[in-house]
Amino acid sequence: MRIISKILLVIWRVWFCFLVSIPVILLFPFWIFFIYLPNGYDYIFWIARNIWSPFVLFGCGFWISKINSFSESSQNFVLVANHTSYIDVMVMFRMSKIPFVFVGKKELVKIPIFGYLYKRVVIMVDRSSSKSKFGVYGRVDKAIEKGYNICIFPEKSYLDETILLNPFKDGAFKISLKYKMPILPLVFLDCKRKFPWYTSHGYPGSLRVKILDMILSDKKNLTIQSLKNTVYNRINNELELDPKKAAIKAVLIWRKIKKIN
Repeated sequence: MRIISKILLVIWRVWFCFLVSIPVILLFPFWIFFIYLPNGYDYIFWIARNIWSPFVLFGCGFWISKINSFSESSQNFVLVANHTSYIDVMVMFRMSKIPFVFVGKKELVKIPIFGYLYKRVVIMVDRSSSKSKFGVYGRVDKAIEKGYNICIFPEKSYLDETILLNPFKDGAFKISLKYKMPILPLVFLDCKRKFPWYTSHGYPGSLRVKILDMILSDKKNLTIQSLKNTVYNRINNELELDPKKAAIKAVLIWRKIKKIN
């Protein structure tokens, strides 16, 4: 029975990769066409939100359950969330009708076909280069001028499944303070348990998302560290207080596997 479960998990994971790839390949001419339009990203975002993401989520047996909602603001803001799964990007796309631009790591540009699109629609950052980190602000400037929000997964070593919420990088909070943009924290409660980074666990079902109150960044004497701590603590508290304890159960599973007390 255990062997059958493992085989089904592998098939399910391969199926996920297939679902992710098919729309990218089939719609590639449209992606390219929109990339070179003045406001083409609006169309790219719409396709990613309304076609690509639902196609992958529903195809893998997932559906999103919003615990609450928020009013779309005319003011630019920064979206942040705990990063626990490959499915997080699709979930994030379903959270906001207003286009946002991801700030993402440069390494993903190496993926064939997808990488070509990725480097043209994402604000890329090379974490090993201080010049690249500084250059992010210029690209953020352009995105904000076009009315787009910014989305960042702030965790550092997010691939460590034995930690409930990894420490945060400064990037999202520097951007928030620099541009006086409030932060909208989101909590992905189930992704860590139902579609973890490692392929030996997971199962389909509801993916609950809790949207927290916006945190203003225009207060006097507010520092990067204090803003970062506030956001971290709010997301961490929601994960700990989750009635289903989904993320905590995922952590306990991996600590048991790795024999960590």
